[in-house]
Amino acid sequence: MSNHISKSLNKFLVISDTAMSEENNEVYAFGPVVKELEFLQFPDEITWIGFRKKKNESHIKVTDRRIKTILLNSAGGQSIFDKLNILCNYPKYFFIILKEITEADKIHVRAPSNPAVIAMILSYFFPLKQFCFKYAGVWVGEASLFYKFQRSLLTRLGNNSKITINGTWPNQPKNVYGFENPCLDTSDRALGGVICESKHLTEKINYCFVGGMNTNKGVKKIIETLETLETDKLGTFHFVGGGPLLEQIIMRARKINHKTIFHGFLPKNQVLEIYKTCHFIILPSKSEGFPKVIGEAMNYGCVPLISKISCIDQYIHHKQNGFLIHPINQKTITNILEASLCITNTTYRNMIKENYLLAKKFTYGYYEHQLVTKIYKS
Repeated sequence: MSNHISKSLNKFLVISDTAMSEENNEVYAFGPVVKELEFLQFPDEITWIGFRKKKNESHIKVTDRRIKTILLNSAGGQSIFDKLNILCNYPKYFFIILKEITEADKIHVRAPSNPAVIAMILSYFFPLKQFCFKYAGVWVGEASLFYKFQRSLLTRLGNNSKITINGTWPNQPKNVYGFENPCLDTSDRALGGVICESKHLTEKINYCFVGGMNTNKGVKKIIETLETLETDKLGTFHFVGGGPLLEQIIMRARKINHKTIFHGFLPKNQVLEIYKTCHFIILPSKSEGFPKVIGEAMNYGCVPLISKISCIDQYIHHKQNGFLIHPINQKTITNILEASLCITNTTYRNMIKENYLLAKKFTYGYYEHQLVTKIYKS
């Protein structure tokens, strides 16, 4: 794949607000992004700017020798003081990012974020450098004021900047491309193929939720549904992830008749073990781009039950390869769960076969091919 790239493309700069931490002179960072960068073949050197934060279970060690990390002091929060602290840090962020842009050949910026705003401004002053802004938020529809501001800025960038987003939309500017979020390697695809080939509905149907335990991800609505759901076909409901609602959800789950297991944060290899045993994954989020966990789960034969938001319905078609939750409330979630419990094994098998083929778009190889043919052309 690197043959498509000119030899001048050797210094790759990644500007992000991704969480990073240091321990015993080693750098750890958010696992999915670490994997994504390590699988890129074309850069000779990668400089990665992120935010210094407390290490958690989602962090893995950065081992690729091509990657040099720069940890910015984290700033942010809900109070007025927190907001002012962000502005106070902007000059420091600005000069660090400016220095690294001058030394890079190609620049990859992860938005929406505060470092992304700085990179957008600086892109005007480096017209010969190629910028790619990966916008992970919802591109069309409601968003916070800060996110709307960044969407507006992105549409006004120069010809040296390209934007990748979730999904494809009407009247999309020529420099805006629909991109899938990579999360699968060749071993995932091989193992997923074996799992999907042997997977069938059983007497008891297993479900999982993988994500943050917060109001946006809808985990509370799942518990509310399970509290009133009357069925003897539900097997085990697995919850993977942590967050502010975790303890509250665990307490409520103790009173539920259905079997629930809370795993907390898990490394990817352990999450895959849960996908193998589950038939469905549910994610009733209020807002999403396209979550990587859906691509992973589909690769391992988990049929998605997911909110009809953002670009989700461009991939998941109701009752064809999954179930769309709309509107997002307890009644709808109950109806969707009951519908999924009633499908035939033949229908289920057809769904997972279609989804396994679709999951090819979420491989690292497909992602890099898109980058070198559409974004960082010679």
